[in-house]
Amino acid sequence: MALITKKIKGTEDVLPKESYKWQFVEKIMREEARSYGFREIRTPVFEHTELFARGVGQTTDVVQKEMYTFDTKGGESVTLRPEGTSGAARAVLEHALENEGLPIKASYFVSCYRYEKPQAGRLREFHQFGIEEYGTQDPVADAELISLASSVINRLQLDSVHLQINSIGCPTCRAEYHKALKSYFEGYKDKLCDTCLSRLDKNPMRILDCKSPICSEIAKDAPKITDYLCDECRNHFDAVQKYLDAAGIEYTVDPTIVRGLDYYTKTVFEFVTDCIGAQGTVCGGGRYDGLIEELGGKHLPSLGFAMGMERLLMVMDKQGIEIPDNDECMLYIATMGDAAKVKAFELIKQVRSCGMIAETDVIGRGLRAQMKYADKIDARYSIVLGDNEIEQNTAKVKNMETGETAEVTLDGHFMERFVEIQLSDEQKNK
Repeated sequence: MALITKKIKGTEDVLPKESYKWQFVEKIMREEARSYGFREIRTPVFEHTELFARGVGQTTDVVQKEMYTFDTKGGESVTLRPEGTSGAARAVLEHALENEGLPIKASYFVSCYRYEKPQAGRLREFHQFGIEEYGTQDPVADAELISLASSVINRLQLDSVHLQINSIGCPTCRAEYHKALKSYFEGYKDKLCDTCLSRLDKNPMRILDCKSPICSEIAKDAPKITDYLCDECRNHFDAVQKYLDAAGIEYTVDPTIVRGLDYYTKTVFEFVTDCIGAQGTVCGGGRYDGLIEELGGKHLPSLGFAMGMERLLMVMDKQGIEIPDNDECMLYIATMGDAAKVKAFELIKQVRSCGMIAETDVIGRGLRAQMKYADKIDARYSIVLGDNEIEQNTAKVKNMETGETAEVTLDGHFMERFVEIQLSDEQKNK
């Protein structure tokens, strides 16, 4: 019989045998966020469409081409979130979190949705770890966020991931820069793609981020934003670099970085690698001081970053970084007979209560099949229970790797003895 359906193009399943890798990476991210004072925020997977149109920007590819937008039965236009920042900013405003004290520090894990051509490192459903900070315009906050991202990357032991930073200025200095860009690109109107032609009047900086080979080649000689920064933006950018230098964080200033969303101002940064092909940005972020005002709030300077989970895992796999699987079955109890099944159920409850993984037969297999299953799931120890073991109130614990056995009682001292066996084996292996 044929399957009635398969997964939608551009989505992926995370299977049980792979999920430990995600959990390992997420654990490190949670620990680092916590050490920097960030607490988790959880927002809805869909929002009113105008939130993303105002926040992300009407001139971005995300809003123009990639959003999953639909009308509800009530006639409202809603959109599956294409990124995490807008929803977090909306939550900050709606719940007046600034009244709880500044800065507001929030972290999140979100699934995001963008309709684009699926390829390695770019899916229609993807997952991000994000950091958001509200209420500070001090450049030390920019450096702190970059430091947090760097700490995660270092703890994951990634090689050849390089930090690139830039400043794209504020609305004041960017106005002059836009004039210079428009003047430059006007000379190439006959070569620009249709999308970039539409950007020329509205937001010429978006042309710098075009993936078209022709537009990218033209953009190489375009004016650099760093030549147009006002004194405030230049001083801010210089200070960010001083803090990074003080922390020993290596970076390269790349004037071509503009990021893909319109809400950015001043500092922008990316952690990039060339080991997974064209989609090499594993983390991107920066400052967006005008976002809260754009969404209807009072001025509240903001900044943050997002890390792509799928891309990070791709890099780790490409670089051969082993992720420990802590889902090891510590004990498998094979049974023969109803009385043994009841006793096994009692014993594995004790093992599980101590935080260890324990299993017993729940299918009705024969003894031989049970032991094959114990071997298949790499159980560290096994016990076979039958009428004799129940009658004598003792059983043999077998080390599945060495074949050695040791005796345990099936009473209130079971866990005490079982732990002694584990510790003894660990001492032998040292």
